[in-house]
Amino acid sequence: MIGIIVTGHGSFATGMTSALKLIVGDVEGYESVDFDSLEGTDDLERDLTAALDALSGCDGTLVFCDLVGGSPFKTAVTLGVAREGVRVMAGTNLGTLIETYMTRDSAANVDELADRAVETAKKQVTLFQMAAPAQDESDEDGGI
Repeated sequence: MIGIIVTGHGSFATGMTSALKLIVGDVEGYESVDFDSLEGTDDLERDLTAALDALSGCDGTLVFCDLVGGSPFKTAVTLGVAREGVRVMAGTNLGTLIETYMTRDSAANVDELADRAVETAKKQVTLFQMAAPAQDESDEDGGI
């Protein structure tokens, strides 16, 4: 099984985990790490290290972060390069997390899962466009 970690600013990880559990039920091979405003990056490094250690028996680990370049992302990258099989993705949304969690057993390895997660994330972002109401053709001639 490929391990999954979610991390981000504030209660991002806790919120994403709560929503994931609401949809898929109990989770395994999964850790969440919040980065509270009262904590420093040393605390974040300690917590991410503990999460990576907890998943060390997995066949790789995919770390989902909220923002590119933020402290959770930079810390995950720094810790991940020192370990084999750790990949870090930023720009996480709930749809991507759910699909990746539910399909991770079908991935050949963590690299394939990471590639799929990025493609899923691209498809998850969309803008709803209100269509103009269709005009009733029977009203055009003015008759009944």
